[in-house]
Amino acid sequence: MKHTTLLILGCLSLTIASCGGSGSSEKTEETTTTTTTTTDSSTTVSAQTASETLPGEKLIAKADCLGCHNKEQKVIGPAYVDIAAKYPSNEANISHLADVVIKGSKGTWGDLPMTPHPNLSVDDAKQMVTWILSLKK
Repeated sequence: MKHTTLLILGCLSLTIASCGGSGSSEKTEETTTTTTTTTDSSTTVSAQTASETLPGEKLIAKADCLGCHNKEQKVIGPAYVDIAAKYPSNEANISHLADVVIKGSKGTWGDLPMTPHPNLSVDDAKQMVTWILSLKK
């Protein structure tokens, strides 16, 4: 019964989330310190501690991401910690994943497609992805 209820809530959340775009162009101003080092032609971005509330985390909370994703557990889409484990935190991956967030994708984590978010700015998507990749254990 509990699983059925969760499945219904998840589907309902996905349906509601896919009906509207985030459309938020509000910018969050916070200063974070990031250390970069160059290795093999890619820039490695240091992971922030997961306890910090970063702009990306706030943007995710305001968007429809939590209808399909969870920080620690797979829901419809992969858990954020699983994404962080798969992708090293570097500029190439941040750009690639931000593009996936904006344009959507299918096949990387299963057969269900990820809903595109065309109204999301590239900068906001990159902040969201940077926070997700900071969760690497």
